Amino acid sequence: MIGELRELLRLRDFRRLFAVRLVSQTGDGMFEVGLASLFFFSPQNASTATGVAQAFAVLLLPFTVVGPWAGVLLDRWRRRQVLFVGNLVRAAITLAIALVLLTGGPGLAVFVLALVSISVNRFLLSALSASLPRVVGGRLLLTANSLTPTLGAAAAIAGAVAGFALGLVLTPGRGRDATILAVATVLFAAACALATRMSRDLLGPDTREDAVSLSRALHALGRGLVDGARHLRGRGTPARALAVMATHRFVFGVVFIASILISRNLLEDPADASAGLRTFGTVLAASAVGFTLAVVLTPTLSPRTGPHAWIVYCLVLAAASQLLLTATISRWAVLIGAAALALAAQGTKIAVDTIVQRDTDDTFRGRAFALYDVLYNAAFVGAAALAALVLPDAGYSRAVFAALGLVYLATAALYRARSRSEPARTRGVAF
Repeated sequence: MIGELRELLRLRDFRRLFAVRLVSQTGDGMFEVGLASLFFFSPQNASTATGVAQAFAVLLLPFTVVGPWAGVLLDRWRRRQVLFVGNLVRAAITLAIALVLLTGGPGLAVFVLALVSISVNRFLLSALSASLPRVVGGRLLLTANSLTPTLGAAAAIAGAVAGFALGLVLTPGRGRDATILAVATVLFAAACALATRMSRDLLGPDTREDAVSLSRALHALGRGLVDGARHLRGRGTPARALAVMATHRFVFGVVFIASILISRNLLEDPADASAGLRTFGTVLAASAVGFTLAVVLTPTLSPRTGPHAWIVYCLVLAAASQLLLTATISRWAVLIGAAALALAAQGTKIAVDTIVQRDTDDTFRGRAFALYDVLYNAAFVGAAALAALVLPDAGYSRAVFAALGLVYLATAALYRARSRSEPARTRGVAF
């Protein structure tokens, strides 16, 4: 991997595009930590179940609504200008949020500005991916497609860690959140400046159509998503896999929101927001261990079980994580449950990705993953709505966790019954 990255870095235009990605995603990681600190771990916020759910709806709604349409627009707008203007807009919005916090505190304005900023970021991520073939060609393109999203995610994690560390050394309050966001502003401005090192037309597209053509393309996309849904339903296996993933994501979302409330209001003194932030950091670390285990175990064990059986096993593991929390809400149980649920979630996602890729006709594959993206994020938004209704402000309800465990078990049983009729060849497909 190191040798291939060095070969890529010899390409001047790739280096420039890659620099924009790294700096922009570092800023994004810090921006998200600043919002998390503001919405969930600031002393002035009560951190109620309703408040946390509303915040998550704001954070995830753009990924649900904007995602499928981004490609159509990026095929008609100069992508270099999207990177330049998008990062400039994010810098301005982030600075505005910081100023609002210093002058008036969080309110509707902060939610609206955050919604716009995250919507813009969706276009930036899509533009970075769509631009890659313009600066890398031949055999290196596959390597670049594998490395750049991974390293970009690592940059976002680095930004989040830096923001998290900064939040721990600063005095809790509006000033702390505003400072984290101010640093993110600097990073977005730097990404904007780095984009100017590329020519306006370097990243394409080569042709740009008028407003009438754009309207037709958007209409065609909407019709195409409907056709894609019909195709998936007709094929059976990918539709069932997506249904399982949506259910899993829905339950995972409820548990994730509960973990924020538990970290803030149950495992620590609700008045000590910094202690709650530290505890939630350990929960995220446990989840990271689970995600890593899924990446290692899924390709090792799934060839022996096949993707359908692997999904069932992951759902049973997820159910066990909820039943553990039903029995006890001790700190060790929360951490073990977080790791187990993360392993199950990522293991299921890998298997679902494989089934959708394998069992969907190539002409419908793009639309299938566009629908996947919508379902994946809409399920979390739905989870936020449910969490607001059923979770107490402390985040823990034995009845809720028991019910979530039963949902996982019922989903596993139903999926196993429906997938047993699959041909034997589909049960041993390697990932």
